[in-house]
Amino acid sequence: MNRLSVLLVGVSVLAVGCGASSPTEPSTGTLTTSTFTVPLSPANEVPAIANADANASGTAVIALTVTKDDSGDITSASANIQISVTGFPAGTVVTDAHIHGGPAGVNAGVAVNAGLSSGELALANGSGSVTKSGINVPSATAAAILNNPAGHYFNVHTALNPDGAIRGQLAGGGATLDPGTPVAY
Repeated sequence: MNRLSVLLVGVSVLAVGCGASSPTEPSTGTLTTSTFTVPLSPANEVPAIANADANASGTAVIALTVTKDDSGDITSASANIQISVTGFPAGTVVTDAHIHGGPAGVNAGVAVNAGLSSGELALANGSGSVTKSGINVPSATAAAILNNPAGHYFNVHTALNPDGAIRGQLAGGGATLDPGTPVAY
């Protein structure tokens, strides 16, 4: 009987111990996308473009998707950027495109690289478009863009204007919840 009692007490302790440590539920977050439609103009570059790219224009549509944790902090972010340009001289080669952290009238460093390779957007007839998806955006940069879109600009660089040919400030950025929100991670 003593061995059976010891065995039953041991099993009871294990059962109680197992019940006391319940598994943690996965943390949930919120996934939102803010879309910025940015008109691009050579007149917005600093200084304004006055050479062969001066008749160009374009639009960048930036969809910034962020995941926020339960306390509202951004834990991850990515961007999809669609760039459409027109009015460039035939044969123009787009060399780069970026989101910069700077207000209107001020040149600033790159905050988010669109990831274009030189010649990826070749403008045989002076017009063209490209979409870049899944661009990694640092959480702090995403927060800065969302908190002050007008403090950021997007521009497109060409071989003729390596510092930027057409530019526009971000504005608005209406956020929409993506399907499946909240998400578990």
